[in-house]
Formats: sequence, structure tokens, C-alpha cells
Amino acid sequence: MESLWSRHILDSVQLLPLAEHATRWLDLGSGGGFPGAVLAICFRGQQASVDLIESNRKKAAFLQTVLGKLSAPGRVHVMRIEDAAKLELEPEIVTARALAPLPELLRLSSPWLCRSSTGLFHKGRDYRAELKESLLSWSFDLVEHRSTIDPDGVVLRIGALRRR
Repeated sequence: MESLWSRHILDSVQLLPLAEHATRWLDLGSGGGFPGAVLAICFRGQQASVDLIESNRKKAAFLQTVLGKLSAPGRVHVMRIEDAAKLELEPEIVTARALAPLPELLRLSSPWLCRSSTGLFHKGRDYRAELKESLLSWSFDLVEHRSTIDPDGVVLRIGALRRR
């Protein structure tokens, strides 16, 4: 609880200035709601929405309850990420935090990033090795943003994803 505000909430909120005009967000593997539910709460009263993908029914029920009680513009989809492409969502921004190593994360997010969406992905100190491995299978535009919360972390902005 001592680190909840900085480690989780502010870590999630730091994405907002990186995509300040985006109104359609998709959070993959939402789990406890970071960053997806936090972003949806930040969008209360605005013309923006966040779709959260979570396969665990218990976690999804928690997210639905929280978003409902706070009237946050978020929709929880109880399904595996691989099945979410069928939803025909058109997010501007795709997020994920602590979901998978970057090569796997790119595979999971490719239905959106290979079109017009941009990814904002939290990564820790070993992100360079994950980038190197990812470049064996993928090419993409990349901007590295230093985390404002974690001195060893980054937020990777990935766009124009394509298979090599």
C-alpha cells in the first residue's frame, strides 16, 4: 500500500502526456487495472474510452465493479487477447504493463499495431535485450521515453509494426 500511488497509479498516468489527444485506448492483460482502469478513471467526464482485455473472470469482475462504481468510460472484455481482434476495436493507443516480454507483446498487439494504432508499453531495465530480440522478427518505429516513476524503466512508443 505504501507504494500504490507512485508505483502503480502515477506509473499508469504518465502515459497520458505521451498521447494527449488520443480518445480510444485498448489495454491488454488488464489484471489489477494498471494502466487501463486508471486511465479510464482519468477520462471520467471526457469523450474518451478504454477497452480492457482480461481473461481471468475474477479480475474482470473486479475491474467491471470499479469502473461501474466510478462511472469511468471503460469496457471490460472477458476474453483472451488472441480473441480480442474479433471485436473490431479501433484504438489509437494500445497499452500493456507487465504482460509479456516485448517479442510476445508485439505478437499479441499486432492486430492493432500493424494497422494504425500506436503502442505504449512499460518496460524495465532489461528492455534493450527485448528490443534486440524483437528486431529479429519485427520492424517498427520506436521512441523511448524515460519513465518518470522508475529510474530504470522506460515507456516504449511503438508504431508502424510489420513482420520481417
